[in-house]
Amino acid sequence: MGEIIWLTVKLAGITTVLLLILATPVAWWLARSQAWWKEIVGAVVALPIVLPPTVLGFYLLLALGPDSPLMAPLQPFGIRTLAFTFEGLVIGSIIYSLPFAVQPIRNAFQAIGERPFEVAATLRASPMDAFFSVALPLARPGFLVAAILTFAHTIGEFGVVLMIGGGIPGETEVLSIEIYRLVEALEWDKAHQLAGLLLVFAFAVMLSLLLIERRTGRLRP
Repeated sequence: MGEIIWLTVKLAGITTVLLLILATPVAWWLARSQAWWKEIVGAVVALPIVLPPTVLGFYLLLALGPDSPLMAPLQPFGIRTLAFTFEGLVIGSIIYSLPFAVQPIRNAFQAIGERPFEVAATLRASPMDAFFSVALPLARPGFLVAAILTFAHTIGEFGVVLMIGGGIPGETEVLSIEIYRLVEALEWDKAHQLAGLLLVFAFAVMLSLLLIERRTGRLRP
């Protein structure tokens, strides 16, 4: 059981760190760009919110499978597929949790307004300097919310990880898959223990988000 919990936390941690890095430029562009097609990009980013996890998992399974053209560049290195691997789970988790990282950061950037950047410009700060010295510090609550939501969302994944991971012990078997397996095996007591653990975790996450909203006033749905 400890191995399953560790694997789940490891997946959520790696996904959260990578998504904070990847989501930041996307959120910045969506918050600042005037391009007419930015909302199309925003809709694509938000698609995992409404797309059934099994549908997303199915297409990821095809994309990461041995017959996928996306895997062709990796085959000379002996990598035929990323399906049913931990690396494949990380890729799937990043895509599945992308909107939960992008949207809070985008909202935080939009809440800053133009005035701080105008002041930075009068002090001869370059756009890059303004981003690191003004935007990032002021958007810190958005990053905190994004980290909490991404981590929690990854912990609770089921459909996507089942489709592309398959629940291989020690490799892709995370908590949600283990609960499903225990229920199938009619091991109700163990299923109750894990489900209760996730219930307490979910409550702690929601309480944390509400406290952040109360303290900063920056949290938006």
